[in-house]
Amino acid sequence: MAILNTCFFFLLAIMAMAHISSASLKVGHYRFTCPSAERIIRQTVSKAVTYDPGLGAGLIRIHFHDCFVRGCDGSVLLDSTPGHPSEKQHPANNPSLRGFEVIDQAKDRIEAQCPYTVSCSDIIAFAARDSAYTLGGIDYDVPSGRRDGIVSTKEEVGQNLPKASFNAQQLKENFKRKGLSLDEMVTLAGAHSIGVSHCSSFMNRLYSFNATHQHDPSMDRKFSAYLKKRCPPWTNRNGQDPVVNLDTTTPNRLDNKYYLNLKHHRGLLESDQILLTSPLTSRMVRNNAKHKSEWFAKFAAAMVHMGSIDVLTGYQGEIRKNCRVVNY
Repeated sequence: MAILNTCFFFLLAIMAMAHISSASLKVGHYRFTCPSAERIIRQTVSKAVTYDPGLGAGLIRIHFHDCFVRGCDGSVLLDSTPGHPSEKQHPANNPSLRGFEVIDQAKDRIEAQCPYTVSCSDIIAFAARDSAYTLGGIDYDVPSGRRDGIVSTKEEVGQNLPKASFNAQQLKENFKRKGLSLDEMVTLAGAHSIGVSHCSSFMNRLYSFNATHQHDPSMDRKFSAYLKKRCPPWTNRNGQDPVVNLDTTTPNRLDNKYYLNLKHHRGLLESDQILLTSPLTSRMVRNNAKHKSEWFAKFAAAMVHMGSIDVLTGYQGEIRKNCRVVNY
């Protein structure tokens, strides 16, 4: 594993807690039914992410968005049907989610060798892990055995995903409803060390923060000036919504620089910077900024735990042949 040896036993301890909640899943689920599955997925992800690092951020985000709506059942991959817009059509997912084509490529290669065997929801979980490895050297075992859901509803996205404007207490409650702790929430927020965000997600922090301040006073002034150049006041008037790196320091590297940016008041989203200013989470932010290897280990364990949210197993759901449509 790429996680430093000094954190090995710490990782085992928190991984053990994660495994308790995912007892219906197991590492090596496809060892006999499709032994090449994980290798195919890692090859596919590595090739795509090495060419375009933004796809790695997208694949990790797909996993998060999938698990927080209906559990980790691959529902985020389903296309809309006439009269029934799917999760993909919600503004939180469209056009911001990326990497669907990578999932499709891996699925096609696997189906050619092991038809109707490997679920799309498991491919998502493996692809997120392999993205973390390619971009950050963070490697961990992924328990598998998930089955795919057959329902995907646009309206359910807004009811479950946290919003960019959430304060620390709201974020805590949102993650608690999914069985995740406050520390896991802060740990998973570190995924914002890669990827981008549209200007529309933080424009209010630059021009219309509240009745007292035009721009968010918790934001570093030089950072604010930089963002105003990238996102001028007329942004979005002509249908344009530029993107900005969530981490301007090491935008293509999954690391703990995200927390260092927060300490310097350079968090892009309001829900990012609030993690430093809130007494609920500020100590956790400072700890993650100081201890890189510890954060690596915690991130791996939190990803495993998140991947166990409301999974379908056994005879529940199905194994989709095409990740974009149900089998019937």
